[in-house]
Amino acid sequence: MALAVVVGAGAGVGSVVFRWCIKTFTRLLSGHADYAASPGAGNPHAPWLGPYFVLLAPVAGGLLYGPLVNRFAKEARGHGVPEVMLAVAQRGGRISPKVAVVKTLASALCIGSGGSVGREGPIVQIGSALGSTLGRVTKATEGRMKLLVACGAAGGITATFNAPLAGVFFAMELILATFSAEAFGAAVLASVTASIIGRAAFGNNAFLTLPDFHVDHLAQYGLFAALGVGAAVVGVGFSRFLYLIEDACDWLWRGPEWLRPAVGGLALGLVLLALPEMYGVGYPVLQKATEDHYAVGFLLLLLVGKMLATSLTIGIGGSGGVFAPSLFIGAMLGSAYGIGVHHLLPGSVGAVGAYALVGMGAVFAGAARAPITAVVILFELTGEYSIILPLMLAIVLATATSRLLTHDTIYTLKLRRRGIDLEGPAPGARIGTQHVSAVMEPLPSPLATSTTLADAADLLSLSGHGALPVVDDGGDYAGVVTAQAVAEALAEQPEDAPTRVGQLAETPAPVLADQPLARALHALLSAAGTGVPVLDAEHGKPIGWLSHQSALRAVHTAPLTKAAGGS
Repeated sequence: MALAVVVGAGAGVGSVVFRWCIKTFTRLLSGHADYAASPGAGNPHAPWLGPYFVLLAPVAGGLLYGPLVNRFAKEARGHGVPEVMLAVAQRGGRISPKVAVVKTLASALCIGSGGSVGREGPIVQIGSALGSTLGRVTKATEGRMKLLVACGAAGGITATFNAPLAGVFFAMELILATFSAEAFGAAVLASVTASIIGRAAFGNNAFLTLPDFHVDHLAQYGLFAALGVGAAVVGVGFSRFLYLIEDACDWLWRGPEWLRPAVGGLALGLVLLALPEMYGVGYPVLQKATEDHYAVGFLLLLLVGKMLATSLTIGIGGSGGVFAPSLFIGAMLGSAYGIGVHHLLPGSVGAVGAYALVGMGAVFAGAARAPITAVVILFELTGEYSIILPLMLAIVLATATSRLLTHDTIYTLKLRRRGIDLEGPAPGARIGTQHVSAVMEPLPSPLATSTTLADAADLLSLSGHGALPVVDDGGDYAGVVTAQAVAEALAEQPEDAPTRVGQLAETPAPVLADQPLARALHALLSAAGTGVPVLDAEHGKPIGWLSHQSALRAVHTAPLTKAAGGS
């Protein structure tokens, strides 16, 4: 807990330094505190260039951060969050300390020179690197190291967006991908500490100012639900377009990597010249969209422009996050949608700003599939509690629709394209590459659903297993009953207590014989008993048993499996 406070303080200070660097480089390279608030204006440092300075600013920035990233920390390139997720899932939470310094400078230079990316990805990576470094210095265990990394991410998000709850849930939902009392407590301490520092530096103001909103007609919930489904399609489309542009940049570029951001900056400059609202993060433009200052056509142009500008910034080797761009895209979509339905159903659809807010959360949920984070962060960023029900409805529908459309999120897709599966084994791991059929044990004698609890207790005590499969009268698989469940039922003994095994049977996550062991281990670890049945992929009937001991036998088969794969 003490280390969590230290990490939170480090992330808070890191956020202050990072935002100061962004502001400094933006003023230096554009002559404005935020050029998106004055699109099309000239640079007072070079007035003879007029608005055409945006052609040179990304080139100048690329010449500075390109060599920096290529020489000192290549993992600082891109949007940062996937690298942190990988470090926690497969590298024991180990992140190089130099990433914090390089990411701070590279992302600040990228955003300050016109890169159309967000600051949440960099600050997550910066805070996580600080947490990992502190873990190594204090010789923390691997579990504590991962927790400190998550604390750094929570503190970074909190200090950057003044959203302490969102920082906690971001860390637990995306970085740790699990919930526990210890992790929650540590993340809260880090988040509160970072929030105190962030509020002392930036004040305690809401991210957006929206008009009062009330749901006056039940039909509005249908409109918000439709927006959630549409936002999921846009969010998934943004993910695909992002990596499509990155592939195109990889295919076109044949020079040294350190020069790529500068040369690619020419293309980004052309986009900024045509649509200067894309310069930097773009919060002023987002605010105006929520206030209904733009026409539908221009909102859709901004939506497409942000997709292109962000994808191009990442594709040429820029450094920055995709969270803020997804909010921007969602705001443009929601505002355009709100204006459209307002013309169709005047007087009964509510404020356009409400649809913009819901669109922000739904597009992020569709791209990242982090519904809790999306709900909490949009509530904290705006302070609008009256929108919470429509917001939750749209975000849940966006998450479900996204899951139907694609297996990956905007974060995991980056890793999968590099051949990395967060649910699979780490490269070089001795367990995980084998199939379940190669290490499973013979299936223990199953219990019938009609077996009494007394008889089940006897059979479980003699079986050597903490759980046994259960089949119905027809011999079909009905689940698993654990010794713990039987013991608890026998200890209670009220009149309405279960008396047959079938009433206690639970169905764990299915483990198939042809499944990679790494994926099956997730089901084994979450199972209540000491093992799970292995099912036939074709008929779904149990044909074997996977336990922790049988999984460990894979250590001996790993060299043979590797050799076989190599032949």
